[in-house]
Amino acid sequence: MLDNVIVFGQNSIKFDMDKKIYIDPFKLKDAYNDADFIFITHDHYDHFSLEDINKVIKDDTILIVPSSMRDKVSKYKHVYLVKPDETYEIAGLNFETVCSYNIDKPFHPKSKGYVGYIIILNNIRYYISGDTDNIEEIRDVKCDVCFIPIGGTFTMDYNEAYDLAISINPKVVVPVHYGLIVGSMEDGLKFKDKFNNSKIDCRLLKK
Repeated sequence: MLDNVIVFGQNSIKFDMDKKIYIDPFKLKDAYNDADFIFITHDHYDHFSLEDINKVIKDDTILIVPSSMRDKVSKYKHVYLVKPDETYEIAGLNFETVCSYNIDKPFHPKSKGYVGYIIILNNIRYYISGDTDNIEEIRDVKCDVCFIPIGGTFTMDYNEAYDLAISINPKVVVPVHYGLIVGSMEDGLKFKDKFNNSKIDCRLLKK
């Protein structure tokens, strides 16, 4: 399920399959310009980086962003605006949007309509939760693989992320959003250790 998945850092993820899909490209060392789809969870600089979008976009790339970002992506050709809690099929790709916001922090208000995504590839449901806390709306998400932020400050810390992962109960969980701006690399190891007696397989993919 993760053989062709790369985590670059923060929430920057690439699915290198039949379709090449990037999530929140950020701090990429190389220019690939091979994206079929680019998904953006929200407009913070470490998730919506024009410099990094330009490293992966090509002429026919489809850019998918929350509807609140309309004005920020007007220069791009193939843009789809999405809202939380919807199901979409765009150019043969099926995906769902999920709420993503903070409960007791000001950084990601619910009113902004930020999203996580469940992307369905080869009948596998990949959930990229975006910058979120352990909110009620996502505790019954159905997925096979869950990418979940653990860095704290702006999102859940690794203990809160563990509680959410147990609630969702994916086959595989991958921590993201740590070791670069907030959250240490050690947090990833601590998070993984919490699954030692769990049926959930925790993988550390961060490059």
